[in-house]
Amino acid sequence: MGTQSRRDIVYLALAGFFVTNAILGELTGGKLFTLGPFTLSIGVIPWPVVFIATDLINEYFGREGVKRLTFMTIGLIVYAFIVLFLAMQVPAASFSPVSDAQFSGVFGQSLWIIVGSVIAFALSQLIDVFIFWLVRHKTGGRYLWMRATGSTVVSQLIDSIVIIGIAFWLPGKVKTSEFLTVAASNYSFKLIVALSVTPLLYAGHAVIDRYLGKEEAHQLIEQSAKVSGERVV
Repeated sequence: MGTQSRRDIVYLALAGFFVTNAILGELTGGKLFTLGPFTLSIGVIPWPVVFIATDLINEYFGREGVKRLTFMTIGLIVYAFIVLFLAMQVPAASFSPVSDAQFSGVFGQSLWIIVGSVIAFALSQLIDVFIFWLVRHKTGGRYLWMRATGSTVVSQLIDSIVIIGIAFWLPGKVKTSEFLTVAASNYSFKLIVALSVTPLLYAGHAVIDRYLGKEEAHQLIEQSAKVSGERVV
């Protein structure tokens, strides 16, 4: 298998995990649950995979790789909501195991949630890319954990505030105190997750290096850094 083919497979695999888990996070986000002191959206469950995929795409394919995938995913999220909206307009058969009310109750998220999800996702991803490459530049390409965690810490603060604010606080569905509680819970949980998945990030890095070969992997990282306007040390 040629070098370019292996690169394409790595990008497609990361993109697949990125897109699938991002859409799952958006579709399941309407359910809230409690975990110890946290009040969370069930949509946080797939997001650790998005964190890891984002950082690995940043590392091997540069900021343009993440931006391109982010905008494509936004389009797919909107498409998914359009399909679900059309599906809700079709009456269920009398013998359907899932009724119209049940289907709409799960997938019939309001316009505010859709808008909040898309805006939060776009902002958080673009901020993540910016912070990742800022830290990478400042550290001379060292300390993968620092740029990965640092970018997630900042981007997910924005994400938690924007999505809860637009989806629930602006339309008056929750009080300001409740908005702050849920946003803080979501952010705290994401922060803990971002720190705890660091070993998985290094494991993913090792798997890609082994699949591509050390030399080829380093060349790919160098290339992504040059395209992103950074000199690799």
